[in-house]
Amino acid sequence: MTTMIQCISPVDGSVYAERPAASPEAARAVVARARKAQKAWAKRPLEERVQLVLKGVARLNEMVDEVVPELAWQMGRPVRYGGEFKGFNERSNYVADIAASALAPIVVEESERFERRILREAHGVVFVIAPWNYPYMTAINTIAPALMAGNTVIIKHAAQTLLVGERMVRAFNEAGVPDDVFQNIFLDHATTSALIAEKSFDFINFTGSVEGGRSIERAAAGTFTGLGLELGGKDPGYVMEDADLDAAVDTLMDGATYNSGQCCCGIERVYVHESLYDAFVEKSVAWVSNYKLGNPLEQETTLGPMAHKRFAAVVRQQVADAVAKGAKALVDPKLFPADDGGAYVAPQVLVDVDHSMDFMTEETFGPAVGIMKVKSDAEALSLMNDCKYGLTVSLWTRDAERADRIAADLETGTVFMNRADYLDPALCWTGVKETGRGGSLSVIGFHNLTRPKSYHFRKAL
Repeated sequence: MTTMIQCISPVDGSVYAERPAASPEAARAVVARARKAQKAWAKRPLEERVQLVLKGVARLNEMVDEVVPELAWQMGRPVRYGGEFKGFNERSNYVADIAASALAPIVVEESERFERRILREAHGVVFVIAPWNYPYMTAINTIAPALMAGNTVIIKHAAQTLLVGERMVRAFNEAGVPDDVFQNIFLDHATTSALIAEKSFDFINFTGSVEGGRSIERAAAGTFTGLGLELGGKDPGYVMEDADLDAAVDTLMDGATYNSGQCCCGIERVYVHESLYDAFVEKSVAWVSNYKLGNPLEQETTLGPMAHKRFAAVVRQQVADAVAKGAKALVDPKLFPADDGGAYVAPQVLVDVDHSMDFMTEETFGPAVGIMKVKSDAEALSLMNDCKYGLTVSLWTRDAERADRIAADLETGTVFMNRADYLDPALCWTGVKETGRGGSLSVIGFHNLTRPKSYHFRKAL
């Protein structure tokens, strides 16, 4: 019996899309086509591969009128925000600009006697397991540089954004990327694990939950397959006494609640110096209370539903548990009549929180944020590091040297100063602890998607 993979729309709970999962035999055939096509693709000139990828990006941009409402139906982001094209294009264009230099040989010696150099060689078949929260932007982080570097790519998207991989592959194939070089596949968990265990792939990039990452590591055990894992997060902000208060509120509250808080590097906890604490809390509550929660297909909606009611249930449970332990919820729920107890969740700001509460230590991944008062950098640093995750930290101060001193002791992948919830394609996107391992984008991203190959030629005996 064929397993059907379904996308249940958070807009109205209906089945928005469904596709049959590939059988193990059909999945192996997809992998075989990708492997057969890879050598010829890698032998094409680098600039040709780069331009074909950029044509695929341009073709997807032409589908904007279809892509944006599809995203609203699949995962709930309001159409007023226009999809993910800004970041999608920025990342694609940047890796295209640096591809030649990132993949250039490292020449150690070129003399009459010796040629010694290190080349970057494609891994082979790259498997991208993409998430639903930013389904285009997170996927392109690996797809664009992997294809440019000479790999073939197979993408498996989350069920919640079932149509995204299909649409991306269609755009790239229509733009001239060969069908077997970039393929979409629908898989159940059992077949996915079996393919990984069979060493079907030469590199796997996964963005998702910690448990999902563990499952992939277990499946890959003993295969020596390269893995890139971006997993959970509980990203903090720290507002120092010399911070620009209004800018901090605007950026951190947006980082906590945009996309219904469903951001890998979203702000989930904020530590504020006692001198600014009261003002920060007051302004934050006013900022968050200004959202209009509703149907994401309506232009006036600024906050849509969470992607699934089970994700919303986690947020509500964590908030309720924190309140039961003494926290105070400051945003009036009456301001958000669209909160239906299901996927539509009102945003919330909690104070009187501490690290005995899951709300301040476990990933929430929803439109709710906790704010704590601190007296010093040392106290803030201790609290920020008191977490099993480490993706980004947002520091707010006018003193770059002070931020640099704090940053040196932070256990995180990226440190922002006076910025938050942003991925810079020129910098390596990486995490520590249970946030995962590996890194995408930047020159380092290209290096992770290739392997070094050394040439040592003695020309004169």
